[in-house]
Amino acid sequence: MNDGPTSGQVLGARDAESLVADARRALWVMVSFVAVLWIVQVVNWANDYRLSLEYGILARDVDSLPTVLSSPFLHFSWGHIESNSGPLFVFGFLAALRGVRKFLGVTALIVLVSGLGAWLTHPPGTVGAGASGVVLGYFGYILVRGLFDRRGVDIVVGLVMALCFAYQFSVLVPGEAGISWQAHLFGFLGGVLGGWVFRDRRAKTAPTEVAAAPPAARAETEPAPPQQPTVHKADDAVGRPDA
Repeated sequence: MNDGPTSGQVLGARDAESLVADARRALWVMVSFVAVLWIVQVVNWANDYRLSLEYGILARDVDSLPTVLSSPFLHFSWGHIESNSGPLFVFGFLAALRGVRKFLGVTALIVLVSGLGAWLTHPPGTVGAGASGVVLGYFGYILVRGLFDRRGVDIVVGLVMALCFAYQFSVLVPGEAGISWQAHLFGFLGGVLGGWVFRDRRAKTAPTEVAAAPPAARAETEPAPPQQPTVHKADDAVGRPDA
């Protein structure tokens, strides 16, 4: 007779299936995201990049505030979008592994923090566009997510990403002219903030054990059996308790 799977094996299989499902969803989300960027880039290129000029962030212009939401989808050249697409896909995929809904919330926060920071700190009269602020936001989120969620696997992933993509830290400070280090810095801070805002708040309680009562305690709590009449063997009569 063959033994069936144990509870541990069933839970392990379910965890693996859940991980595969999450990875599949994260993959399609990022494929769709990057595809939208490239479709917009083709349209933008065909119009001599007018979309970037019209819907990019115009620093400290109140009328330009809504462009905080549109600027991450716009780029100024093919080289610009090519340099962003790879890291965006990798970091975005890892960020989306813990749930698409959480990922969308983190993305919205990163876009707002990065865009508003660039709007406030860019030199007056300049226009900013590009997904690099979002890229650095995902990078920051991945680095701190495991610490806030207290999940060992995510801590390891964050350390590996920090080591493999350490050059990303160089774009958080002033450098090459024409590169928005402000959007990078505020995007990174937005990702760190997203790790805290969207941290796992589920209560982690230790399993409780119910101790068996000692025999003496059980005897006290159990109802006493009904009293049997006393038999007097002297006359074989059944004695009755006194009234």
